[in-house]
Amino acid sequence: MAPPAKSGPHPGRALAVLGALIVIMLLGIVGGNLLNPGHWHKDFKVNLGLDLSSGTQVTMKASTLDGGQPSSADMKSAQTIIIDRVNGTGNSGAQVQTQGSDDLVVSIPGQAAKQTENLVSTTALLMFRHVLLYEGYTGTSTGSTATPSPSATPSASTGATPSATAKPSATSSPSATSTAKTTAKIVSDAANATPTPTASASSTAPATTSPSPSPSASASAPATATSGASGDATLVNKKTMALFNKLVCKPGESAAKWQAQVGYTDGEYDVPGDQIVACDTSGNKYVLDVAKVQGTEVTSADAEYSTTDDEWQVVLGFNGAGSDAFGTLTTDVYNKYFADSTTNQDDAVLNQVAIVLDGTVVSSDSIDQPITGGQVQISGSTVTQAYATQVAEDLKYGSLPLRFSIVDVSSVSAQLGHAQLNGGLLAAGIGLLLVVIYSFLYYRGLSLVSISSLAVATLLGYLGIVLLCKYQSFTLDLTGIAGLIVAIGITADSFVVFFERLRDEVREGKQLRPAVEAGWRRARRTILVSDTVTFLAALLLYYFSIGDVKGFAFTLGLTTIIDVLVVFTFTKPLLTLFARTKFYSNGNRWSGLDPARLGARTPWRSSVRRNPARARAITSTRTTSGEA
Repeated sequence: MAPPAKSGPHPGRALAVLGALIVIMLLGIVGGNLLNPGHWHKDFKVNLGLDLSSGTQVTMKASTLDGGQPSSADMKSAQTIIIDRVNGTGNSGAQVQTQGSDDLVVSIPGQAAKQTENLVSTTALLMFRHVLLYEGYTGTSTGSTATPSPSATPSASTGATPSATAKPSATSSPSATSTAKTTAKIVSDAANATPTPTASASSTAPATTSPSPSPSASASAPATATSGASGDATLVNKKTMALFNKLVCKPGESAAKWQAQVGYTDGEYDVPGDQIVACDTSGNKYVLDVAKVQGTEVTSADAEYSTTDDEWQVVLGFNGAGSDAFGTLTTDVYNKYFADSTTNQDDAVLNQVAIVLDGTVVSSDSIDQPITGGQVQISGSTVTQAYATQVAEDLKYGSLPLRFSIVDVSSVSAQLGHAQLNGGLLAAGIGLLLVVIYSFLYYRGLSLVSISSLAVATLLGYLGIVLLCKYQSFTLDLTGIAGLIVAIGITADSFVVFFERLRDEVREGKQLRPAVEAGWRRARRTILVSDTVTFLAALLLYYFSIGDVKGFAFTLGLTTIIDVLVVFTFTKPLLTLFARTKFYSNGNRWSGLDPARLGARTPWRSSVRRNPARARAITSTRTTSGEA
């Protein structure tokens, strides 16, 4: 029998690929701290889920915008939007589950209770309403400054250049951490600069912050003390007028407080077909007409930087119906009130369209020209990148088809989760120890291969989880850990299949090195089929399940992929290298490949010990005779 060809398997290549992969994963984790080992421990942080760390759980009751019972389709849509909204802020691991027909339970790890409540309960429905009455804040507030509201202008893509310049209102600069619901303050620098010429035939006077006998189109009402409301009270119904007279707005006051003053409950401020009263964040109050354009007609909301104007802006896009409705609204307002808006303060107010977010006036903008292009810009010199991004995210994920009221908010402790985690890790440790003991007793020297494979699979699993936590905001919960523990059995199953195929080849009388290759050809098909079935099961489970089961399915699928990688790049190459050593190739009784102990047809072990070359010749002759 000729000696094995030198052009056989190259286990070093597969091991090099595995080593390179581990190095790449480590570099991806360490990143910019490669030369700063003192910070490495921070890079290897694993984000723990709600059951292992802490977090907030919010129970909300849903209703339609007109107070009706939500449909199952609306509930599913709201569930998806809330998850997108949470993930859009960089969080992960949120769970949104339905209870009954109209309740949603939202669990977010690591979030403060108030932050979570604002994040998930805000409907963020944007509405455009015609301003009927306006009364400026007459009190004083610390830190508020008189600045104009934002300008709503057609975007460049529409081809229109005239702007709808905002009237002034008292606002404070926006905070990057504030939410659009309570502190959306989009301002313009019109009060500080001379208006630039536009294609409009009309001229725009500079906005001022004091009353003027002849108010301009961009300064409909003063931002300080006023003698009364401006607008047209005859357009307001009696119920709404009574609420307007009752309402007292204060700068910086939460929307919930002023809405409680007038008895707005269950989102009455968001009923599109009703006139409403509202405050802005500067303490000014309004009567607003029915909503002519709604947030569900907004198709896009993006934060963009304008190099032309050297400022950040929020660009809103409408669908076909929204574009037509917004064009009709601005055309109607322009035709009725623009001509006298520069000389008549009432018309200056009536020439405005308010942008309302969850009942709070975000801005109130004068209309210099009908805007029919389907896109609107909210811009101003104090609109920062952080604020524009915040507003865009709220609107992008904000078209909830339902309105939610908070039923319960509770902070979740991780004590129970830690107790369960300790129990699970103890069970995993005992199971791993039993696998190692069994492997050593049954496979003897081959147990080195199995234990090493388990160690490499554990390392790859850990590095994969850390990378997911760092770049995908993945959170590891108890069910995910259960999926990782199951990986012990998956990896053990793979090397058991390989070892048994190898021992079968040895029983057939083959030498170890060709037996390894023959056994591998038989085993890899079985391993691939088994892992494929497991991965498909995990994939289907992840797709169709909800809640905690998704975490289990995800880690189960991840560890299944890792198992295939370990078997092909480590287990088989390592066994190929072991087959070249005397301890294994000579069939040592402790190698786990002793031919006599395995009941091999050809007892080559003793002959090899005395004269390996002669033993190979005898083995070849006996095999040939047997075949003959």
